[in-house]
Amino acid sequence: MPPKSKRQKTQHPASNESDPTTVDSNTNTNNSTDSLVPVLSKYFPAPSSCPQDEIPQKFLEIEAKQTDKLLKLDYGAGISYVYNPLDYASEIHSDFVSKFCRGFKKVLLMGMNPGPWGMGQTGVPFGHVKYAKEWLGVTGKVKSPEREHPKRPIQGLECTRSEVSGDRLWSLMKELSGSPDVLFKHVFFHNYCPLFFLKESAKNVTPPELKVKERAGLEEACNEALVETVKLLQVEHIIGVGKYALEQARKALEKAGITNIELSLLMHPSPVNPAANKGWREIAIKQLTESKLIEYFKPEA
Repeated sequence: MPPKSKRQKTQHPASNESDPTTVDSNTNTNNSTDSLVPVLSKYFPAPSSCPQDEIPQKFLEIEAKQTDKLLKLDYGAGISYVYNPLDYASEIHSDFVSKFCRGFKKVLLMGMNPGPWGMGQTGVPFGHVKYAKEWLGVTGKVKSPEREHPKRPIQGLECTRSEVSGDRLWSLMKELSGSPDVLFKHVFFHNYCPLFFLKESAKNVTPPELKVKERAGLEEACNEALVETVKLLQVEHIIGVGKYALEQARKALEKAGITNIELSLLMHPSPVNPAANKGWREIAIKQLTESKLIEYFKPEA
């Protein structure tokens, strides 16, 4: 079992419910994904209203409510295409959630939003096609988005392109854990925003690149969904992949009055981040080690 760390905690009120730092603690309760009786984190002392075998469905319901809100928003004249992988890649995404979100999770590793060649194709966060098929073993067909840019076709698990970010991240996860069962015992992968946005030119537009007015509605919906997700999964640590994801997690938790969940940064593995091109693997291992979370990604001794 991962060792206890020495970081600060405050009491939590009872509850039912592209770039690159670290915030932080302690704890360890043994979660059994087979038991219908919740094994609760000490940070969430109220009994969960959701048996662990119902968590995947509840998780998908939170995402569905989130996307309903997001798809009603106006993202401005500069955004010509809005892709929703949770819809057109719902078979693969649901398979990923049902396989790997079957119990409470100590660590939520959270990215910003899908990329066109990663989750945009597979419905899996950082969803590198090869790792999704061959290591995670997810399956499913994809449909076409309602509006599809001719330069950004959706081919699902048959897509021959891949993102460097996904390759870097999943190769490290495989190296550390050895198998998905080990990785997802304590950890789950998630994206802050499930949509991705394209200009008419097919240029990808990330959430922080949206205009402030358009971004406000997106962040409100995504922050609400994040809080619901944290409560459902009994999360104790959030790792933001990139500074934007980390900052939004901080804002969401502060607004909800949740003061006892640790926040850490994992440098974004994107090749547009110059620092990531100078040894991202070594930097990531150092960050996970310094935040005392790396043991959650490894087989137990």
